[in-house]
Amino acid sequence: MNVKLPQSDPIGAYQRKAIAARRIGPQQCACGEARPEALCAGRDPVICAECERATRGITTMDDHHLFRQVNSPLTVPVPVNDHAADLTVAQNNWPKETRDNPDGSPLLAAAACIRGFVDWVFYVIQKGMLWIPEMLEALNRFLVDKFGPQWWIGTPLAQFAPKKA
Repeated sequence: MNVKLPQSDPIGAYQRKAIAARRIGPQQCACGEARPEALCAGRDPVICAECERATRGITTMDDHHLFRQVNSPLTVPVPVNDHAADLTVAQNNWPKETRDNPDGSPLLAAAACIRGFVDWVFYVIQKGMLWIPEMLEALNRFLVDKFGPQWWIGTPLAQFAPKKA
């Protein structure tokens, strides 16, 4: 499942995605990374930023400016591929005046803080949490196949079954 925020500039987002895809083409890294924004241009064979850094023996993490550097010095460490393909892409979908804040407006900085926080929460949900319901659903299918449709009856998990109205 891929959680996406509404974009303030869907045409611009589409154009940026198309440019990134044209830059790389329909290829992927040996590790399976296929997001064009995470792939290094001009490399044959194609390699993602994470694998490229790993082969050079340098960190595969980036310091992501959560609210854009112009609005706050706060950073959080993230995998380089996610930085390029998820978080920076999300920030590029912000209104330009908030993203760039050329005059240092405190109101635009506050708007960037909200936008950055929302982007971060969606990222953490997608990367850190969505595997859990998928795993629980797969486990339930396995248990139904092995023990029947009400496999939890007579187990300590019965206490968590929804109560009938």
